[in-house]
Amino acid sequence: MLGDEEDVFDSVTWESPSAPYHADHTVQPSGPGFKQSTAGTEDERGPHDPKWEGYLIVTVKDPVKELAETKDAYVSYLVSAKTNLPIFFTPNPSSRRRFQDFVFLRDHLVKDFPACVVPALPDKHRLEYLTGDRFSPEFMERRRLDLHRFLERISRHPTLQRSTLVRAFFESTEWHVHMHQHLAHPPGPEPTPGLIDNISDTLLNAFARVRKPDERFLDMRESVDKFEDGLVVCERLWNRVRGRTNGGGLAPGEDLTADYHDLAVAVQGLGFLESGITDPLSHFSNTLLEFSALLRHKTQTTTDPFLVHLHSLLTYSHANRAVLKLRDQKQLDFEELSDYLSGVTQERDRLSAVISGHAGSTGLGLSAYLKDKVDSLRGADDDRSRVEKMRKLDVKIKELQDAVTTAHETSDAFSDETLREQTIFQYTKEAEMKEMLGNLADGEIEFYQSAMEEWERIIPIIQRIRVDV
Repeated sequence: MLGDEEDVFDSVTWESPSAPYHADHTVQPSGPGFKQSTAGTEDERGPHDPKWEGYLIVTVKDPVKELAETKDAYVSYLVSAKTNLPIFFTPNPSSRRRFQDFVFLRDHLVKDFPACVVPALPDKHRLEYLTGDRFSPEFMERRRLDLHRFLERISRHPTLQRSTLVRAFFESTEWHVHMHQHLAHPPGPEPTPGLIDNISDTLLNAFARVRKPDERFLDMRESVDKFEDGLVVCERLWNRVRGRTNGGGLAPGEDLTADYHDLAVAVQGLGFLESGITDPLSHFSNTLLEFSALLRHKTQTTTDPFLVHLHSLLTYSHANRAVLKLRDQKQLDFEELSDYLSGVTQERDRLSAVISGHAGSTGLGLSAYLKDKVDSLRGADDDRSRVEKMRKLDVKIKELQDAVTTAHETSDAFSDETLREQTIFQYTKEAEMKEMLGNLADGEIEFYQSAMEEWERIIPIIQRIRVDV
């Protein structure tokens, strides 16, 4: 039915030993993000393969409304973990955190680890914040699941899981003090304004394209495009399925759950008219009501969580796309700085040729000749001004050479880290899709098994109806 989209998920390996979504505490955790160590596998790892130093298994549970009778009410969540990472002081840390604490954690992980794919948080600007329903059990449970998925993605990341900020998030009893300390003394050096910050914005235009693209990253971007297109198609189709099954606001005849309910009422009314089969028809009406309830239950426990997880995976892919875009920007910085250095060097060579009397042999063409004439008309053609300008250009060339070297090293390092990030993202994507589609299959199987039991119970009752010929 999808046609062109049938190869969208070709990159997902369903039989891979992906990280278990719900780890059994009696079994040693294994798989991406839960590896105990990589000892003895160094020869098998490639230069861009990630390295895990241990496992971090997280849970978010027990949402509680704090300061319930005040205008400052909020919801706190119990976050806990099981880990063997050496950075943690205890193997079973736990603490209570509110949504703003998750926001702080996410924002500063993005700043501290710009080359890492940091998952997004659920949007806070929702209708529930306007209507006051953000303290309803349904909303708090959805939010808990979203926050659990956010921490789980961080726990699967070999760099983020060892962050001191993540450790403090789980362990610190003085989290607010730690937040202020982190703001005052970030783990990395404060970025200082350099030459690259003083160049015109038109030079480092965010809409410019990399002139020498790396085929590896072009393939990655194409893979991300196909993956996101597939998720969008799935989300659209399953929203359509949900609407037809339990649409609520749909027109009559388009909501299957409501149709079965109305059919049950009609059959019950028919039973009142047929005195000889009133009891069997009543049982049949009850079966229809049960089936309608099963459809509604499947929507709430299977379809809706699937759609939420699907959309969350799409936003996670957007974060991955942002890292790829940032890598392109690093390469673009290097290319534009190199061009700027080339232009300044040519200008310096032109002035040197003019002073030495060999302006015609520089090969700089008509533009250089016209520039000389303009400088002459402005009275800026004396050798002293040219020498002074050459001296300034020499200083600028030295600064640019250092900046180009730094930009080149940064671009190469960022590219290497991006390659590792893609491997990590692939691991996480495989684990989540396996868990997400597995839950969907389990929910559908449970629904159809329950439906079969309901219909099988009504068959003997219907068969007992006597029909006189």
